[in-house]
Amino acid sequence: MQQQWQPEYADRMQGMQASEIRELLKVIARPDVISFAGGIPDPDLFPRSEIAEAYAQILKDKDASARALQYSVSEGDPDLRDWIVGHMAMRGVPCIPDNILITSGSQQALEFIGKLLISKDDTALVAAPTYLGALRAFAPSQPNYDTLGFHQSNRSAASYTEAAHANGGRVPFAYVVPDFANPTGETLTLEQRHDLLTLVRDIDCPIIEDSPYAALRFDGAPVRSLQALDVEACGGIDASRVIYCGSFSKVFTPGLRVGWVCAKADVISRLTLIKQASDLNSPAINQMVMAELAKTLYDQQVAKTIAAYRIKRDAMLAALEAHMPDSIEWTRPEGGMFIWMTLPEGADTAQLLERAVNEIGVAFVPGHAFFADKSGRNTLRLNYSLPSVAQIETGIAKLARLLGA
Repeated sequence: MQQQWQPEYADRMQGMQASEIRELLKVIARPDVISFAGGIPDPDLFPRSEIAEAYAQILKDKDASARALQYSVSEGDPDLRDWIVGHMAMRGVPCIPDNILITSGSQQALEFIGKLLISKDDTALVAAPTYLGALRAFAPSQPNYDTLGFHQSNRSAASYTEAAHANGGRVPFAYVVPDFANPTGETLTLEQRHDLLTLVRDIDCPIIEDSPYAALRFDGAPVRSLQALDVEACGGIDASRVIYCGSFSKVFTPGLRVGWVCAKADVISRLTLIKQASDLNSPAINQMVMAELAKTLYDQQVAKTIAAYRIKRDAMLAALEAHMPDSIEWTRPEGGMFIWMTLPEGADTAQLLERAVNEIGVAFVPGHAFFADKSGRNTLRLNYSLPSVAQIETGIAKLARLLGA
């Protein structure tokens, strides 16, 4: 009998694992479970009729439909890129279409940036905790990680570069979610942003500014983006070391899978080569629909989303305040979709999740998933954008009773 073939996989597959959140969502998709787990927008906010009308208008026009259903340029739809140019200008980043690449969600942007910048044994700088999807996107490039400190950190640029060299590589970039971060909900202050820019200039590396939640501010004054601060300091987008990743998923719908990168033209041209090798171009019809939505509905959709999520954020904070034991701490975000909880040392939220799902029908994401070294066993992430206010109040009360016991 012929021996069964066993594939020999590339070394890069060793760093690739299933997303713990994606696997978790399969388990908790039961109707009897109140889920605070997924970072998922509320589908009741999706502009269904406007999306349907945009598709219909495009498809009934001969020229527009021919363009929408055909292969397209890898850089992205010209009208959509023009809108993003105007949007970035309002955020303090003057640029041109050559500084914009459309991607299939900002997740694809992170994957491409990892391919562009990470060599084997390099040490990427990330927050602890940080966005799990970024760790997954960078994993095929097999980086090491070092921790960016934002709270009373005395790490110098030299200490980061020396640590990277000791691991056999360099620092390819720093990565942050500066506004209402996934998973903590925290926002970097203006001082922290200036300090971070100083650090990466001293290291001489770029910084990835992952900013899908920036529009979702409920309270307080906006803080200028890292890219806007850097562009002002260095004199223009093509001198800036900030690579900005934006997304329409949290404002409109994740289903169209439209994100973008804004960066110096040389970075965009190289990312475009990776895009060409990956999927040629993002679906043209989705980009054209998104261009129409952005031009006609963006501000209205942002306002509607903020109003809905502010109510849910307030409901969750009130429920936490009313029910949680004094030994538990949590963040109080000014926007976004997440609250981060810290339990006493020694607690294990991965074990707690199994009990929470099976005993009280409540789900969350254990915090260790967001740490490159799998620490943070006593932390967890709560999402308030998807559940209803009634589910938030019931679920938090149940979770508090379990934690109190």
